[in-house]
Amino acid sequence: MIRVGIIGAGHWGEKHADAIGSLSNVRLVASSRTNPEALEAFVNKYGGKAYTRYQDLIGDPDVDAVAIATPHHLHTDIVIEAAKWGKHILLEKPIAPTLEECDQILQVVDENQVTFMAGHTNHFVPVYQKIKEILQGGELGRPLLITDRTLKRWWAPNRREWHLDRRTGGGMWMTIGVHNIDRMVWLMESRVKSICAHLATGFHDQNADDHGMALLRFENGSAGTAATVGYKTGAPSFGTEIVCSEGLMRIDKMTGISIAKDETWQHILCDTEINADNWMETAMVEEWRSFISAIETGDQPPITGEYARHIMAVIFAAEESAREKKEIRL
Repeated sequence: MIRVGIIGAGHWGEKHADAIGSLSNVRLVASSRTNPEALEAFVNKYGGKAYTRYQDLIGDPDVDAVAIATPHHLHTDIVIEAAKWGKHILLEKPIAPTLEECDQILQVVDENQVTFMAGHTNHFVPVYQKIKEILQGGELGRPLLITDRTLKRWWAPNRREWHLDRRTGGGMWMTIGVHNIDRMVWLMESRVKSICAHLATGFHDQNADDHGMALLRFENGSAGTAATVGYKTGAPSFGTEIVCSEGLMRIDKMTGISIAKDETWQHILCDTEINADNWMETAMVEEWRSFISAIETGDQPPITGEYARHIMAVIFAAEESAREKKEIRL
């Protein structure tokens, strides 16, 4: 039985707590949040000890592993503390707001030999797992181009003031664009060689971007575009399209998968087959199952620190490209 503490017992902390409650070999034993009233409500719902200081949770000998779901700019100090105490770590994306801090995180978890996994949940979403299977099966040939878009209301119920400032890890690109980049790198099975991006603020009064677009060139010769928009008013639009040498694919985690060959689109998986009503819950449970398995077996987790660092390197290169108005090589 792996005993877990959640650091950041807020909106996303609840997602982790729900997932933990679905598994038999892991138990939530402690939670941390600086707001005592909100923390009390969280613990009353999920059980375990309550700590207003994350340092006290990390020092609890009953905690084997931690899930870190705090504001982005707080990640590094918490990881360093947890690793030094020998706690295994599931860290929400983005892992850190600078590349230097990403390197600090990787160094400390390596030095202390703890299991570390980045929370790139899309790897466990049923529709994307199916797409990965199709691509690896080779029936559509070699992937050549990919587009990935996320258009959504930026000021969602779980947004906080720190989301509105890049200095605290905020902005649409850092918060949501990391998902787009992750999906593209993972599905195309190639690292990014260079990126040219436009990031701007057009909808909201904030010190961070709220929309952007980027062109990616991959090391294997393929290419892709990512679009992220946090609109003020509109309607959501999500999707991925992949052009392969032997056919096309359209993917939407809510409606399913379509494949095009011989001038015809065929819907091969619909929403009921991919559990569209609770795809996030399914993904979180599988993410936790993978993390706990890595702890128990000592194997590498499916999403390593080195992989997560590359995703962040792409994110930071896009920001540099937008500032300098030129293509940036990684």
